[in-house]
Amino acid sequence: MSHDHSHHTHGCCQHNPNFDGMSDDYKRRLWLVIAINALMFVVELAAGTIAGSQALMADALDFLADTLTYGLSLYVIGMAIHIRSAAALAKGISLTLMALWVFGSTIYQVFVLHVPSAPVMAGVGIAALVANALSVLLLVQYKDGDANVRSVWLCSRNDMIGNVIVVMAAAGVWGTGTAWPDLIVAGIMAGLFLSSSVRIITQALAERRTLP
Repeated sequence: MSHDHSHHTHGCCQHNPNFDGMSDDYKRRLWLVIAINALMFVVELAAGTIAGSQALMADALDFLADTLTYGLSLYVIGMAIHIRSAAALAKGISLTLMALWVFGSTIYQVFVLHVPSAPVMAGVGIAALVANALSVLLLVQYKDGDANVRSVWLCSRNDMIGNVIVVMAAAGVWGTGTAWPDLIVAGIMAGLFLSSSVRIITQALAERRTLP
């Protein structure tokens, strides 16, 4: 019994910029990445609470966003463009809300200054970096594609930058003995969330405008 794939044979070529994720191998990898992200969200949230670190909390939220984003991306693969752009719009709005939450809680921390635990921050930050590097390696051959596939790749890559910044914040907290490096990093990450969300929302709206 042969399945007829003739209608999307063009999608089988990895260099096709319109690759929409219709591939079992891509879906398997995406499931693995979703599992890694969900696990790191739980780990970082717990560690952030224990260490009293805003940067870890912000990074944990990042992992949660990715878990939901990748889950949504997996769910809408192969669906009509208006559903895919609506999913992208939902991603953008949730990122905006998270950015505002991080900004708010960081401002709150400024008034309740207690120094976070640098060793916990550094240890978890490095673990998060390894988890994201693994995700990037799993997805690297699929980095070109439609907005949906591309957003998955961009998220993973941006997270690695975030993790490096968290490890630097831990070094700063340890070096200065104050909470400021942690708070500054949490602020920067909230800013990154906001800029990504604006990009995703504008792209999704542009895709929606081209609809009949």
